[in-house]
Amino acid sequence: MKKLGLTIALLLLSVCAFAAESKIGYIDLNKALNESVAGKKAVGSLENMVKAKQFLIAEKGEKIKKIEEELAKQSSILTEDAIKERKEEREKLLRDYQRMVKDSQEEVQKKQATYMDSIIKELKKIVFQIGKEEGYSLILEKAESGVMFHSDEIDLTGTLIKRFNEISKTN
Repeated sequence: MKKLGLTIALLLLSVCAFAAESKIGYIDLNKALNESVAGKKAVGSLENMVKAKQFLIAEKGEKIKKIEEELAKQSSILTEDAIKERKEEREKLLRDYQRMVKDSQEEVQKKQATYMDSIIKELKKIVFQIGKEEGYSLILEKAESGVMFHSDEIDLTGTLIKRFNEISKTN
């Protein structure tokens, strides 16, 4: 029992010694993505893409709505074959509409992933440089690491955004 107590005490002392000699920081990748120039540009590009796709989807939705209204108004005067033909046309447009919505969502998600992966890759390089240049023993990512408490003094996100924006200007 005494050995276990001594082992725990030595372990705690070594952790405290490491912490006293260590320089620890964290970054908030989400904040860096959203506040960097490249991140804002990517978000703007995605928003424009979404607006364009929404316009096309809305047009197709209006065509479907128009056919439904025509069917409702003219169903008493149309022949069975004409009604069947209009319903088939509506069903085809509806399938096209659903496919267009799904394809648009997938395309936006892929584009978003491409943009974000590219930016995160660059941000990680800069974090590595900051760590080496400024002598950090450990730099954590705020959201992914489960950081429950942090001092604002160890927040390197501002430095990361500043350097990334500088690098983005030169590229």
